[in-house]
Parts: sequence; C-alpha cells; structure tokens
Amino acid sequence: MKHFTGSYIVTILGLLAAFFWGEHVKPGSGLICVFIAFVLSVLEVSLSFDNAVVNAMKLEKMSEKWRHRFITWGIAIAVFGMRFLFPLLVVSIFAKLNIINVLHIALTNSKMYAYYLHQTHAPIVTFGGAFLIMLFMGYFMNPQKDLDWIAPVEKRMKKVPNNKILDTLISLAIVDLVQMLQPVPIRLNVLIAGVSGILTYLLIDTVATKLDSAEGKLQKECCKSKNWLNCSCFVSFMYLELIDASFSLDGVLGAFALSSDIIIITIGLAIGAMFVRSLTLLLVEEKTLKSYPYLEHGAHWAIGVLAVIMFVSTIYEVPEVVTGLSGLAFIVASLISSIRKNKEMA
Repeated sequence: MKHFTGSYIVTILGLLAAFFWGEHVKPGSGLICVFIAFVLSVLEVSLSFDNAVVNAMKLEKMSEKWRHRFITWGIAIAVFGMRFLFPLLVVSIFAKLNIINVLHIALTNSKMYAYYLHQTHAPIVTFGGAFLIMLFMGYFMNPQKDLDWIAPVEKRMKKVPNNKILDTLISLAIVDLVQMLQPVPIRLNVLIAGVSGILTYLLIDTVATKLDSAEGKLQKECCKSKNWLNCSCFVSFMYLELIDASFSLDGVLGAFALSSDIIIITIGLAIGAMFVRSLTLLLVEEKTLKSYPYLEHGAHWAIGVLAVIMFVSTIYEVPEVVTGLSGLAFIVASLISSIRKNKEMA
C-alpha cells in the first residue's frame, strides 16, 4: 500500500482536474472527461509493465536518494516533458510553427493539433523504435549473460560479440528500410529521427558503462555527492528517463484515438505513469526480479516486440490492444517460467 499512496493521491487530483477542465471547455462533459482520463491511465499501465521491469533493473543499483528522485523529479519530466511538452515541440519542429502558436492550437483547436501530431507519427515512433531495438540487442547480444529463458534463440544471440558495432549496423539497416517505405517528403525526417535514436542510446549506454566499471566505493560516494555529472546514479536516472520516453511515444500518439484534448490526455497518461513508477519501486524493494529470474528476459523480449510494432506502425496502423497484449504475453509467460523454475529448485 505504501508504494502506491502517491499514485492514489495523483489519481484523485487528476480526475478532479479532468472533471473541472471538461466542465470549463464544455459544460456537462466533466464526467465524460473523467472516464476518458481513467481509461487512458489504465492503458498506460497495461502498455508499460515491461517498462517497470526494466526500470527496476536500473533502480536496484541506485541509492535511496536517487530512487526518491526518480519518483519526484522523474514523474515531472515524464508528465510535463514527454506527455505535454515533447508533442508540442515535435509539432513545432516538423510543422515549422512557433511553439507558442502550437500550444494555442492544442488548447483551442484540438482537432487541428491532432492532425499536425499525426503527420509527425512516423519520425516520432522511428526514434523510439531505434532506441528500443538497440536496448533489446544490447541485452541479448551479451556474452556475459549467464541465464537464458528462450534458450535456442538467446544462446545464439549472446555468441555475437558485444561491441555495439553489429548492433548499430543492424539498427541502421532497419531504419534505412523503414525510411525507404515512407512517402518521399518525410523520408529524411524519418532517417534523422532513427539515427538520432541510435546515437542517443549509444551515448547514454557508453557513459553508463564507463561509470559502472568504476570502483564500487567511488560509485557509492558519487551517488551521495553533489557532483551529479560524474555520478553513475545520475546517468542511470537519465537512462531511465530516456527508456520511459521511448515507451511513452506510442502511447502518447495512440491516446489521440480516445481524445484530442491535450489536457485530458496529459492527465490520463500522468496517472498511468505514476502507477508505473510505484510498481517499479515495489519490484525493487520487494526484490521481485531476484525471485522471478526470467522476468527481465520477458521484459526485454516485450521491448523488442514494441520496437518492431513501432516500425510497422509507420506504414500500417497497429491497434493499441495488439501493442499492449503482445508485451503483456511475454511478461506473463516469463513469470510462469520463473515460478516453475523456483519450484524445480525448491
């Protein structure tokens, strides 16, 4: 219960805000807005369980202080940054409009804003897909991974040298294929977005690896110090935010299928994001990953599937239910496998 207290408070405040905003925009629509915000929050949680597992892997290595910052600062970045500001910024860049004008359109002409955002769908999800496919390959194409879940596949994958060159080349080839399948006017934007996703992953992963290789004592002192830029916990924090951002891209775009009101969408996704963070802390403090050894494998397979779905969605519309259930299927299967393994070892 203690892990979800903040989430319940955010839910109550968020639904109240949705009600009053709905009444402000159109008298009598408050309860409808509450319902939409609630549905969006449930969808966000269902689409992000694998995100919570991956977050927990990183959060286990962070100090208590940085775990707290992940909940406080992190949720502010996730909500205001990714669910509100980022879509505005993307529309501003690709539609070549002033961001203040975009904000005005979002608040006064939601249908036009949804139209502009839809036009940027391909570059946005290509960035997220490229980042996540690198994360997927970085986990499985690792010779030091000592436990395999889907053994016939994972054993072969970890035989590949983990020097990031092959991962990068494969990802670039995928991005190149995706951009060739797009309409000519947006091909360059899609290519730039995909390459940016790959470079972002390489940058943050390289820095994190360098800091993780430092002496354990130095890392502990670093996480307590005020020199954040030299701190492995700070880098892990930024890593988590980028992962969350990549996971949220598809959800933010898909949310417009339920509502074109950016305020209601932000509220609904904010509630869901808060529950995902609470779930992450629960997994860390209850040491769930150690109790269910295949859970992180399932999460990374779900990440790979999500990356593929993102790429496919640049060409064909993929229903949100497919995205959510495909990831959930891997999580549930890995959980069942973990329970069986624990019984065999008992």
